[in-house]
Amino acid sequence: MPLPVPATTENIRKAAELIRSGGLVAFPTETVYGLGANALDEAAVRAIFAAKGRPSTNPVIAHVANPEGAEAIAHVDVRAKRIMSALWPGPLTLVLPRKSIVPDIVTAGGETVAVRMPRHPIALALLRDACVPIAAPSANRSESLSPTLAEHVYQSLGDSIAMILDGGPTEVGLESTVLDMTSIPARILRPGMADIAEISSVLGEEIIAGSEQTGIAKSPGQMLRHYSPRTPLVLTKDLNATAMQTTAPFAILAIGVDPQIAQSIATIVLPDEPRAYASGLYAALHTLDAGGASTIMAQAPPASSEWSAIWDRLRRAASSN
Repeated sequence: MPLPVPATTENIRKAAELIRSGGLVAFPTETVYGLGANALDEAAVRAIFAAKGRPSTNPVIAHVANPEGAEAIAHVDVRAKRIMSALWPGPLTLVLPRKSIVPDIVTAGGETVAVRMPRHPIALALLRDACVPIAAPSANRSESLSPTLAEHVYQSLGDSIAMILDGGPTEVGLESTVLDMTSIPARILRPGMADIAEISSVLGEEIIAGSEQTGIAKSPGQMLRHYSPRTPLVLTKDLNATAMQTTAPFAILAIGVDPQIAQSIATIVLPDEPRAYASGLYAALHTLDAGGASTIMAQAPPASSEWSAIWDRLRRAASSN
């Protein structure tokens, strides 16, 4: 089981060689850590699915070093070029018509491919050295908590990966926003921390929020249960009332203020600002998940658009399906 290694220039070069030879490498992006393979190598991408236990109906995102890399694997129109010019690199994935060079396993057999240029310097260095697009879902077992530290990757998938590049904690902390550019107006398939008003301004069109997909999925993150700790998670507006109804040991994920509930065996308080909350969410859940509680009580965030991506992750984490 390989230990995480520092993301030095030499180790990034070795990781790029592993990618080109069909191996799996975990690496940091600004969102979460990704489990990467050559997106044009069907066998290598299938190894990602095997390592994660990921269903083949769930497409993966192809990461590229620059907009030209996107044009090599997708049909990029004027609208998409406008977005790439203004908002890449960053935590924004575009769904575009695929080119035939992309294996079906990447797209779940669909006619579109999800493409992103990450903002993280280590991810970009790896992409430049590898000289291939890198398919990279989050580096964790399917449906479980996404990793925001190299240690999270090691604990979840360490025995399935040739190398884990350690770049420290991720900045954004939630998976990228996915924008379907084959829809007019464009549609958000997975909310993230990208600024929807900014996207709308760049495109000059009102963005539709919420997926209405049927049939083959265009985007990851569509499963009802996803991003979940092993410990059952309960979303509640009233931590005190929920605690009064619970006899088994529980942990608390609160917002802004410590609720001072004595029965809790562990409490983590995240900031009441959405970007700061998102940055710390998965790390907090990883910590609480390892603490021996029978339940994690998560305080429901505000019902505003700025918190929509956080609501999405918490609802899926709390799903029993």
